[in-house]
Amino acid sequence: MEAGSSSPLLVRGWGRLELFIARRYLLAKKSHHAINIISGISVLGVAVATMAMVVTLSVFNGFQDLVADLFTAFDPELRVSPRNGQTVSDRDSALLLLKANSAVEVYTPVLEGQALVVQDGRQQVVTIRGVADNITQQGHIEEILYGDGSFCLHADVLEYGVLGIQLAQQLGLPAFFENPLQVYAPKQGERVNIGNPLSSFNHDELQSPGVVFMVRQAKYDAHYILTSLRFSQRLFDREGRVSAIDLKLKPEAEVAKVKQQLQAQLGERFKVEDRYEQQNDIFRVMRIEKFISYLFLSFILLVACFNIIGSLSMLMIDKRQDIQTLRSLGATDSQLCTVFRLEGLIISLAGALLGLVLGAVLCWIQQEYGLVSMGDTEGSFIVEAYPVSVYLTDILLILATVIAVGCLAIWLPVKYLAGKILD
Repeated sequence: MEAGSSSPLLVRGWGRLELFIARRYLLAKKSHHAINIISGISVLGVAVATMAMVVTLSVFNGFQDLVADLFTAFDPELRVSPRNGQTVSDRDSALLLLKANSAVEVYTPVLEGQALVVQDGRQQVVTIRGVADNITQQGHIEEILYGDGSFCLHADVLEYGVLGIQLAQQLGLPAFFENPLQVYAPKQGERVNIGNPLSSFNHDELQSPGVVFMVRQAKYDAHYILTSLRFSQRLFDREGRVSAIDLKLKPEAEVAKVKQQLQAQLGERFKVEDRYEQQNDIFRVMRIEKFISYLFLSFILLVACFNIIGSLSMLMIDKRQDIQTLRSLGATDSQLCTVFRLEGLIISLAGALLGLVLGAVLCWIQQEYGLVSMGDTEGSFIVEAYPVSVYLTDILLILATVIAVGCLAIWLPVKYLAGKILD
């Protein structure tokens, strides 16, 4: 039989044998020991690149989860607000249906606005967040309070304001201040009176409950004051109106599913946002950074996969005699190329699995023991060690990337090498 001829009887089961031959070539002893060493180095190179991807993406996940946890005490599970950014009546029919939704456990109306606060000659533009009394049921706000007092929004005729810790520092205030905080907000629909500017502003006072809050994010800590809803509505001339509704769902409810249902129910007038969407700017930057890191590591993985080509070329030279025998049995050049492509893919997968295991183990060690710290000075950072969170979606993405990059690095080079070496 001539070399390269095809016999249907001999090649009928060939498709099942290609993988078997490729696996045998990988595990069998070669005539040149260096081929085994180069194959091992190729596996190790892919494993290291894969491990780096697992660890790096998990660190980004850890920081994302950390930031999300910081906002948990301040941001609700879901927030419903008018799409045009204005206020709506708290008796709006859509909001009443929302309040009656079976998946909603806590319904908290909110009214936010900009105001000027003045204390002992110091002044600062702040965001006044007026909330209903059930705000403590929304999250864990008591866990971010500091001071000897207790969380309180109003008592009889007195109105209390809980300041962010950085805002209190900017105003030179301790957690408890004796003199009430002076708050000014422009009156609705009035021009500023040049002769008497203060007459164009609503004025009110906030007492100190003896505590401040610390979210560890300047967006809140340096600009926000928590107070009662009635104070905010009176200050901004918005009686009976709200700017948002904060929702806490029942434990058995799925946030994503309920969000979709509420958005369909409320229509285009309102937008429904989860915690990540409420802080979209921060999390978008983190997602972009993670994606760029993924791209760079994918290029490194591609370089590591090119090392497999050296191993395959030496294997082709070493197996020339076997290849001629297979040709005599009816194997085509295309089928022989498939054998070596499968060989390269097996090397890639072996490296990927090893890298995934090593990466997961390193992440577990970091979670349990915090081997890599954020810095030498204790207490300088929110956490002492780099946070890590391993996501199944990332593991699947990395595995798919290794397979895709491995095929990309092997497919054409194997065809070229087969034409040069096997002829």
